[in-house]
Amino acid sequence: MSTHKTKAIIIGASQGIGAELAREFSRRGYAVGLAARSEDKLLALQKELSGPSFVKVMDITQTDEAMGAFESLIEEMGGMDVAVINAGTGLPNRDLEWAPEKATIDLNVTGFAAMAGVAFRYFVKQGSGRLAGLSSVAAIRGIPGNPAYPATKAFVSNYLECLRLNARQRKLPISVTDLRPGFVDTPLTKGQKGMFWLTPAPVAARHITDAVERGKSIAYIPPKWRLIATVLRHLPDSIYSRM
Repeated sequence: MSTHKTKAIIIGASQGIGAELAREFSRRGYAVGLAARSEDKLLALQKELSGPSFVKVMDITQTDEAMGAFESLIEEMGGMDVAVINAGTGLPNRDLEWAPEKATIDLNVTGFAAMAGVAFRYFVKQGSGRLAGLSSVAAIRGIPGNPAYPATKAFVSNYLECLRLNARQRKLPISVTDLRPGFVDTPLTKGQKGMFWLTPAPVAARHITDAVERGKSIAYIPPKWRLIATVLRHLPDSIYSRM
C-alpha cells in the first residue's frame, strides 16, 4: 500500500501516451498505478519511475475480469485520486472488415465504459476524485476510411459528459475531463498519412496532466487543436466530404 497522499491510475499505460502519462504523474510526485495487457512493458516502465508504482495486468475488453482487476489495484494502492482511461485503438478500415471494427468497439466503447464505471463509482463513494478519458479531435466528424474510430471516440466524449453531469447533480467535487488529442507521435500513428501538427508524446502528456490537475471539462491536446475542432464542427458537409 502506498503512503503517498496523491495516487493516479493510468489504464493503457504500456506505451505511447499512457506510458508518458505514467512518467509525468510520477515526476509530479504521484504514486502511480500502471495497467495494461503487456506485463513485460509495464514492468520495464515501472523500473524507470522514481516514485512508488504498482502494476496490474488487465485486458479491458474482458470486462468482468478487468473491473475486478481495477478494483484490486485501487485496494492495493490504498485508494485512488486520479483515474485516466487511455486504452484505445483504431486502424484504417475502408472496406469495413468486421474483425477490426469489432475490436475497436470492444476496446473503445465497452472496455472504456466498464473502466469509467469502476472509477466513477469509487469516486462517488469516496466523495471526490478526478476522472479523465482519452477521446480525440476525430470525435468531431466522421472519417470515411476509419468509421469505428471517430464513432467510438464520440461515444467517449458523450459518456464523459454524462458522468460530469451526474457528478454535478450529486453536488460532488468530482471532475470529469474529456481529453481530445490531435495527432500524437505514438505507435498508433506510425506510418499513417496526413499527420500534421504531430505532437511528441511527452509534450502531450504534460498538457494532459495539466488539464486533469486543473479539473477541466474539455481539453484539446495541445490547445491549438481547439481551432481545428471548431472549423471541422462548422464546416458544411459538402465541403468536408471533398477533403
